[in-house]
Amino acid sequence: MRQPVKVVVWGTGQMGTGIIKLVLQKTGMDLVGVISARKEREGMDVSGIIGRDKPIGLTVSADAGKLLAAVKPDVVLHATTSRVVDAAGEIETALNVSANVISIAEEMSFPRCGSPELSDEIEATAKKNKVSVLGTGINPGFVLDLLVIALTGVCFRVDSITARRVNDLSPYGPSVLRTQGVGITPEEFHKGVADGSVVGHFGFPESISMIARSLGWEIERIEQTREPIVSTVERTTPFVTVKPGLTAGCKHTGIGYMKGKPVITLIHPQQVHPHMADVTTGDYIEITGDPNVSFSGSPEIPGGVGTEALAVNMIPQIINAVPGLYTMADLPVPAAIMGDVRKLIGGN
Repeated sequence: MRQPVKVVVWGTGQMGTGIIKLVLQKTGMDLVGVISARKEREGMDVSGIIGRDKPIGLTVSADAGKLLAAVKPDVVLHATTSRVVDAAGEIETALNVSANVISIAEEMSFPRCGSPELSDEIEATAKKNKVSVLGTGINPGFVLDLLVIALTGVCFRVDSITARRVNDLSPYGPSVLRTQGVGITPEEFHKGVADGSVVGHFGFPESISMIARSLGWEIERIEQTREPIVSTVERTTPFVTVKPGLTAGCKHTGIGYMKGKPVITLIHPQQVHPHMADVTTGDYIEITGDPNVSFSGSPEIPGGVGTEALAVNMIPQIINAVPGLYTMADLPVPAAIMGDVRKLIGGN
């Protein structure tokens, strides 16, 4: 049997720390490095950022190039940003030491949608170094794209798709809450949408493009709207307090048009503690065609845990892949790794 899979986690925010904890639980994986952009964390034992009292004997590094060159990981789990333009340099740094990369940057779920030239560069670097790159996450990456695609597999014909994910933002850190416009006035929310500081959900163009490509549809345009969800009660998370009258989240809608008609509609109302507004979370997919398909699950598949799990559980698929740049629709479906990961890697 091969040696343990050497893993580096790049990012020590909410998602990065969750990924670290999961890697440490898995048989056949060896956490050989953690990279953080936070200078104050450099040299800290990793135990200090994941809430363990006992040191694990691995320190955080702020020098990504030096660490990666020294440990030469099999895979880097990348959790630092949302946009391809911000992620590309970090991903290429990992690729240049012949490490496979799994990124949870939302735009990396279908990077050719918004960044075709950078995608070409990333793919060329991956192939040059004989490794692969994947973008994944709960959404985009799974609920409102891969799961939708899978459900169309039972259809003779698909006329239109409407999918909705109602979720709780409470587990997320300050960067996500900020981009969702949580804790500001509705006026500030609308101003933030206009100036780009309030983004809402990252990934609707990517999800719509992934679905369309899989179905062979040619989407002519994508329209998006963002509306504030205004709270009537006080809601508190570790990172924000939302007073009545302030925004608790964002209702974001993305619509893909073909031949002038809406064919893919994705709706994503996200807010902190939705239960306090009598809102039940869940995931809902409606496919109109032959046959019609209706799928629903409540409560939501947890976003944070789901993203962390996908990043780790896709390790065998990305190591087994022919070198290149991939989406979740390109690779074997994810499955929870419950045994030794090495048994799932080709050549063993």
